[in-house]
Amino acid sequence: MAIPYRSFGFQVLAGMVVGLLLGLVARQIGAGPDGDLNWLATALKTVGSIFVSLLKAIVPPLVFAAIVASIANLRALDNAARLAGQTLLWFAITALIAVAIGIAIGVIVQPGAGLHGTALAMGKSENMGGWLDFLKGLVPANSLALSGSTKITDGSASTSISFNILQLLVISIAVGLATLKVGEKADPFLGFVRSLLAVVRALLGWVIRLTPIGSAALIGTAIATYGWSALAQLGTFTAAIYLGLALVLLVVYPLLLVANGLKPGPYFAKAWPAIQLGFVSRSSVGTLPVTEAVTERLGVDKGYAAFAIPLASTTKMDGCASIYPALAAIFVAGFYGIPLHFVDYALIVFVSVIGSAATAGLTGAIVMLTLTLSTLGLPLEGVGLLLAIDPILDMGRTAVNVAGQVLVGVIVAKREGILDEAAYYGEGALVEV
Repeated sequence: MAIPYRSFGFQVLAGMVVGLLLGLVARQIGAGPDGDLNWLATALKTVGSIFVSLLKAIVPPLVFAAIVASIANLRALDNAARLAGQTLLWFAITALIAVAIGIAIGVIVQPGAGLHGTALAMGKSENMGGWLDFLKGLVPANSLALSGSTKITDGSASTSISFNILQLLVISIAVGLATLKVGEKADPFLGFVRSLLAVVRALLGWVIRLTPIGSAALIGTAIATYGWSALAQLGTFTAAIYLGLALVLLVVYPLLLVANGLKPGPYFAKAWPAIQLGFVSRSSVGTLPVTEAVTERLGVDKGYAAFAIPLASTTKMDGCASIYPALAAIFVAGFYGIPLHFVDYALIVFVSVIGSAATAGLTGAIVMLTLTLSTLGLPLEGVGLLLAIDPILDMGRTAVNVAGQVLVGVIVAKREGILDEAAYYGEGALVEV
């Protein structure tokens, strides 16, 4: 009999509860002597930042190795072009359904109406951008997809260098296609890439083991910083987001499985470790190894899973790229008293289905939101209205992202006759994270 406290899921749940309690305590302590964060809030913020930094440090090599290896794996698949086409088609189908649900809820609930003039927490996003920025951002500025930014604070300048994940995705896809073109001559290079992927996954596994501590710190920081006041003013919007996410996860996905001749029970039972990890880590890419493992456990052909899941982890975002931007755009329009028409809703659908790669599998969906707002001509300042509660929303968004990534792999495998249904319905081994 398994001991509950040794379960990773139990540890994560315990971490979330501890984080909630610590956040409330830090909130009660109040601000520090200089009006800044108190010692407990500072400690929570530091630990949470370290956890997120560790995840971000692993993302670049993981994206590159996973995408290149996944495209190279197409060589071993029969009907590779058909499988790739079916995968992208189902990405679009599920995104279309998700954005339609987001729009429907937004039209009915009108979450931003009546809030104009309230003292909502305003912030400034550093990731503003429209379609021109998005298209220019697709073109790598250098072979490593590195980008730099300089900030001037109190007269002193500081420069930071980071990876542009969207550009890294483009580079990875190009390199992967080149390996297919070169053929056997690329085998030594692919051997290195697969070895790199194995090493990075081992490193990521160590970081994932820290998730209970990281989730406690991140949730505690959100509570200590914003309290319940931000949620109170944005309660309708938050409820609308989670209603949309619940409908997609608990209604749409089961119906799609049933429509393709599969029972939903085994899907949820076996996909749960990845969904849970996506919820607490807020990173589809960081969850990638677990997502791929549960997809294989559901009976999806290993070769196909090795292609579909890495691609999905960077481009398949039903939560971040469909439900959230649709509802957020309607919220911003309602807040500023700007009416939306049929053409505007059609543009939301277009952006959600076509522009989902803008999220690039990282925590947060601010780029996708600004892309939607700029397309509709809505005030980009509206992004700042939602920054306070973004961590809370991002947990649910990422969980649905991950669930959708597994779902598409299962459905395409079933339709193409490469799903092991005995494994799908069997108990199988538990996925360790």
